[in-house]
Amino acid sequence: MSMPIEKGIKRLAHALKQCNSVIIGAGSGLSTAAGLTYSGERFERYFGDLIAKYGLADMYSAGFYQHPTPEDFWGYWCRHIWVNRYMSMPKDTYGLLLQLAGPKDHFVLTTNVDHCFQKAGFDKEMLFYTQGDYGLFQCSRPCCQKTWDNYDQVRAMVESEGFAIENDGTLVLPDAEDLKTAIPSDLIPTCPECGAPATTNLRVDGSFVEDEGWHTANDRYREYLGAHAEPGNNILFLELGVGFNTPVIIKYPFWQMTARNADAVYACVNMGDVMVPAQIEDRSICIDGDINEVLASLVASQEEGAIR
Repeated sequence: MSMPIEKGIKRLAHALKQCNSVIIGAGSGLSTAAGLTYSGERFERYFGDLIAKYGLADMYSAGFYQHPTPEDFWGYWCRHIWVNRYMSMPKDTYGLLLQLAGPKDHFVLTTNVDHCFQKAGFDKEMLFYTQGDYGLFQCSRPCCQKTWDNYDQVRAMVESEGFAIENDGTLVLPDAEDLKTAIPSDLIPTCPECGAPATTNLRVDGSFVEDEGWHTANDRYREYLGAHAEPGNNILFLELGVGFNTPVIIKYPFWQMTARNADAVYACVNMGDVMVPAQIEDRSICIDGDINEVLASLVASQEEGAIR
């Protein structure tokens, strides 16, 4: 279903130039392309002591590990949140995307929870994080539909384990004998409303809090669709790094909206999971490749075109 990468990049560059608006649908593959990998060197560097203690395999599966105490639980999770939410991205993948989509009328729908779009400079008014945000805590019960910013709390936890933090957010590893795997009890976060244990604002079960900000972003997205995605509007549905874990959020709706609008184009860039229904195949661009490299090529082709 995918096409040769060079051909796909040329077609996508043309679609970006011709469209009046772009809706970006972003999944975890986009952040992986930006270097926010959950295994390998990055995982081993910041979690080596926890890997040795618990036998953790990667950050994804480690998120489900049953830690013996809350102090140990947050000893892991404070690092997980910090390196995936508050540290700088290893690659400028999101910055490349902003160069391409920024000049266009655009909106972003994402299942990612790492805040990379805003860190790259995307307007928060044009973003909808459907699955939560590593930067927010909520009540674990939950007693209310509220969330709160966790930067100061997470930073204090990370520093209590012995890490220093550079100006760009990079964690500096202490000597092995100074590194702790658990946080002090007085740093365990609790709900300011009822005192129950706090938890991350991630959609992992029915307790996920959809706060006022979530509903406001949802409303903005629905309004954007109503104004731009209906038949007669020349729109590009640009899907980046979306797999089949939750296709009902981005992939299937993008297919359906493209099918309803004869003036719409659907584009998918991913490492694998590149496919499209036959009904919209003639208006689809499917690129099986590294998202960072594809975006860099698109930016280069734009700049080359501007020079010419």
